[in-house]
Amino acid sequence: MPTPQGPTLRELAVQALSSTMRGYDLLAPKFDLTPYRTPDRVLDAVADAVRPLGPFDRGLDVCCGTGAGVGVLRELCRERVTGVDFSAGMLGVARSAHTVASAPAEGPAVDWVRADARALPFAPAFDLALSFGAFGHFLPEERPTLFDQVYASLRPGGVFVFPVGAPPAVGSRAYWSFLGFDMAMRVRNALWHPRFIMYYRTFPLAGVVDDLVRTGFEVRLLPLEALGRRPDGSPRARLVVAARG
Repeated sequence: MPTPQGPTLRELAVQALSSTMRGYDLLAPKFDLTPYRTPDRVLDAVADAVRPLGPFDRGLDVCCGTGAGVGVLRELCRERVTGVDFSAGMLGVARSAHTVASAPAEGPAVDWVRADARALPFAPAFDLALSFGAFGHFLPEERPTLFDQVYASLRPGGVFVFPVGAPPAVGSRAYWSFLGFDMAMRVRNALWHPRFIMYYRTFPLAGVVDDLVRTGFEVRLLPLEALGRRPDGSPRARLVVAARG
């Protein structure tokens, strides 16, 4: 839920009328006080599901934002963790938060890199890559490039993991909320430049799996049991585990 310390409506409006990068630079100081930060229960569920897939030496948080995923990687990786994002503002907050939260001698070393996820500057050095809450910022036609870049950053046998929530039931409040938001963003981007890319309905699981497989990943889906199941018995969220051959 929004908090009194979070961004004001005016601040959110200015962000929404900015480019994606500039918008997140502006939002960065208060991002962790918004509902947009990945909840701790999701971070914990992913960490618990990924841990048995290890051990891991080096981890990469793709589109790290303020560093929530880096915190997960620090629990899972032994040597080095890297957060990459295109927003200097978000990286600045992440760097400050993780410097304060941990002593330099504790856990793996942490690096922060400013780069576009569609042009990652890494050799195949990572055992584990993950991402939280970032895929709405990529248009469907950009997914193959994004996945190619992650694939090229992983060592053979490395894995790329991310949670995907079950789609809301057709006709539910969440269904209409997501549909309305995406329609509003399409109108905004048609009428106003620079564009702000953020959509809820452009990352369908079936299409995502197809794109991962075409990239060369071997894909499996794990239910995130800690997040519960829907009334029909299906998981509320799954972990996509894409392994580089």
